[in-house]
Amino acid sequence: MTDTAPLLRAAGRPVGRYVTHPRLPARLAPRPYLHPVTTLAGTTVTELTPADHLHHLGVGVAVPDVEGHNFWGGRTYVRDRGPTERADHGTQRHVAFQLRDPDGFVAELRWAAGRDLLRERRTVAATRLTGTAWALDFTFSLTNVTEGPLSIGSPATNGRPGAAYGGYFWRARKEASAPDVFTADREGEEAVHGRTADWPAPAGADWTLVFAGATEDTRRDPWFVSAAEYPGVGSSLAHAERLPVPAGETVVRRIVTVVADGRRTRDEAATPARKAVAR
Repeated sequence: MTDTAPLLRAAGRPVGRYVTHPRLPARLAPRPYLHPVTTLAGTTVTELTPADHLHHLGVGVAVPDVEGHNFWGGRTYVRDRGPTERADHGTQRHVAFQLRDPDGFVAELRWAAGRDLLRERRTVAATRLTGTAWALDFTFSLTNVTEGPLSIGSPATNGRPGAAYGGYFWRARKEASAPDVFTADREGEEAVHGRTADWPAPAGADWTLVFAGATEDTRRDPWFVSAAEYPGVGSSLAHAERLPVPAGETVVRRIVTVVADGRRTRDEAATPARKAVAR
């Protein structure tokens, strides 16, 4: 499935594999991704091309609408028509590693759909927090390389309420029961989804993920949170309206995800989240 797949390590342990050149059909919007990602004890906390959503590819950046092009994969939500099969999928192409170490990398990517639309600089680092938790620090910078303005949208901005996914996205491990989902002051998928929060956390049978926005712009983005249908968490670049990206301008977001062994409580999730962002 891949030509190059370097390992990512935290405290000397392999915790993720970064796939740069996936061999996937165009309908899945091929793009680099991290999978499998594991806890320090070795529990896998990502899924790749699951049967319920074949276009979910571990951890990465996926956007369903960049100036009318689908970089998310699967069907495209069309206003007044609903989810529609269209040949409108773009591709994220890994260009080069600008830095590559065992615990992280800096990579350049190009987002193309017939022509280059965006240049991405992706910075990823893995850091041990405790004996049972590590942090994935993930920053992406998207620069409009066309001569005119672009905008980023979502199914929500195209008429589907509650479906403002697009940006950083983590497809988590699906288990017999849906994970518990909570923030510092809310609990349950309905209460957490679509809201801003310092951090949301899904907790599975023996793992917990804590997602923390690490810049002011990232903290202003509401969270897209799914639990009952499938476990997944991501940022919402285009929640209520399209996000404009003028020619030559750059959108930057940074999210730090705590990957912990065990089913953590709210208090147990808050401490490593603060520690991870403060690093």
